[in-house]
Amino acid sequence: MLPTGPAAMAETRACGLFGRLKTAAGPVWTDYVDHPFVRGLGDGSLPAAAFRHYLIQDYLFLIQFARAYALAAYKAETLSEMREAAAMVSALIDTEMALHLEYCADWGLSEADVTATEEDLATTAYTRFVLERGMAGDALDLHVALAPCVVGYAEIGRALSGAARAGTPYARWIDMYAGDEYQEIAAGAARQLDVLAAGRGGAGREASLARVFTQATRLEVAFWGMGLAVAEGEGRKP
Repeated sequence: MLPTGPAAMAETRACGLFGRLKTAAGPVWTDYVDHPFVRGLGDGSLPAAAFRHYLIQDYLFLIQFARAYALAAYKAETLSEMREAAAMVSALIDTEMALHLEYCADWGLSEADVTATEEDLATTAYTRFVLERGMAGDALDLHVALAPCVVGYAEIGRALSGAARAGTPYARWIDMYAGDEYQEIAAGAARQLDVLAAGRGGAGREASLARVFTQATRLEVAFWGMGLAVAEGEGRKP
């Protein structure tokens, strides 16, 4: 039986291909997980306008995320891989997106508000990069491009969990990603990278995979930054 619990899940992420890719990303990874947006989530200082914009764009991101997992099913080489990808598509479309809209409503955003909004350029750039990597490469390329989001949010949630206090506006968001359920999803994604690499990888591929991972991480940094830019613009209005 695989070890469970927060410490074991964190160890799973630190070891294997994910850990090596994160090390290769260097300061870009730090820019992502310790971004001012993230620090604002932790101490509650993030402007509400920044978070609302992020919530809308994150919903639009989830649509493309579901497409990426549909592509993962197409790129799969085994029925097991196909089932895992199909389960993620179903979970995103049938459950996660509805829950996200409920959370948006708590922040005063209706479904009409969310769905009427155009994608921010940062959203388009990131999601289309992931899809392009998946289309041009194989399942390993695609899952490496997805990893900074899937696994990175678990690292962020766990890091912020000690900062979350009763009354902090973003405590629920932090609790979701720090919780055991999401931590196990992230640990499973990290383990899947190793399984895919065993069949499709080899040391000779790691340099190109590291470039994919680092670029996806840069796009995560830009995704945080778009919310802060919107909040700054709101603050400048007369």
